[in-house]
Amino acid sequence: MARSQNTFLKKQREKKKQKKKEEKVQRKQERQENSAGGSLDAMIAYVDEFGNITDTPPEEKEETSSDENNKA
Repeated sequence: MARSQNTFLKKQREKKKQKKKEEKVQRKQERQENSAGGSLDAMIAYVDEFGNITDTPPEEKEETSSDENNKA
């Protein structure tokens, strides 16, 4: 009788484990469907020359080398 009880308990444990795994997969899918986040561009912030945080990237400035300024 102990042998049959052990197999029954094993099956019950296996069912419980499988159910828990399926619920976890379902929660993961729900999180992915309902995620408000998204692209990397939405998460990036830039700091301008005054120290303010903005969404837009700074404008590229043409840099002059210090050698050209020293020759003049």
